[in-house]
Amino acid sequence: MPNRKLIENPIWNARTVGIVPHDNIYYSKCLMGGALACGLTHLGITPLDVVKCNMQVNPTKYTHLISGLRRITAEESFRAIWKGWAPTLLGYIPQGALKYGLYEVFKDLYSNMAGEKYAQQYKGWIWCAGAASAEFLADIALCPMEMIKVKVQTSLPGTFPTALTPALINMNMNRNVTRFPYGSIVPLWSRQIPYTVAKFYTFEKVVQYFYRNIFTSPKSSYSKSTQLGITFTAGYIAGIICAIVSHPADSIVSLMAKPEYKNQSIKQIALKNLCASGEVCSILIEIDERGQEFRHPCVY
Repeated sequence: MPNRKLIENPIWNARTVGIVPHDNIYYSKCLMGGALACGLTHLGITPLDVVKCNMQVNPTKYTHLISGLRRITAEESFRAIWKGWAPTLLGYIPQGALKYGLYEVFKDLYSNMAGEKYAQQYKGWIWCAGAASAEFLADIALCPMEMIKVKVQTSLPGTFPTALTPALINMNMNRNVTRFPYGSIVPLWSRQIPYTVAKFYTFEKVVQYFYRNIFTSPKSSYSKSTQLGITFTAGYIAGIICAIVSHPADSIVSLMAKPEYKNQSIKQIALKNLCASGEVCSILIEIDERGQEFRHPCVY
């Protein structure tokens, strides 16, 4: 006679316990949503990114957002605030796809490795591990384009190509100086992994809090607009946390594009410049990340 207990309690699978099964179609949607939202969001804030990077590498010249925008457009042209848009788009499309797609994959994988009991008990650790694993791989796709973007955005007018193809050729030909294509991978990981871990963990915890303490009916009973509002609020809060976490390493990534730092280690650059323009840059990064969080509805 079949074991009744086994029939009533089949093998637990994290991919099938939620409202929406995590099948390959679901993972594909996460990849596509992350790619589109990440790429388009970063493309849209390119002017802010141009000013932010210049504030980090030259804080005495570029002291504020508005004055920085005015100075760049006055000294170069209006088009100058869109420098680096192409590597931004080409870098953050695969980065967003891998970050959001692989986060869901790793989260389910680690949950199944832990088993039902421990997956619930150590849910927060699984979120963090999934986020870190996804971001680690996503940054490998991002790094070459990120290095080109920063170099294009922070070089003095006329000293470096602004178009993608000439910039790519220049970076590659002078890789002993530029450290292209993976010279900034360590500070990029140092920026992105803590940021992504903080983002996903905070987002998950805030959503969990809302559904446990405020919206206590089953999630499926609420309208799509209500669920979207909860998602957006959680993403907004997570963006504030990320701005604080990611700022130091973000500054180092920008500073590595300066010629005077070509023979210095990451540690030397950090010790000299870690907190330069920290308050203003954190605000700018916060704006960036808050906007990015709006893509969560594409994933959940």
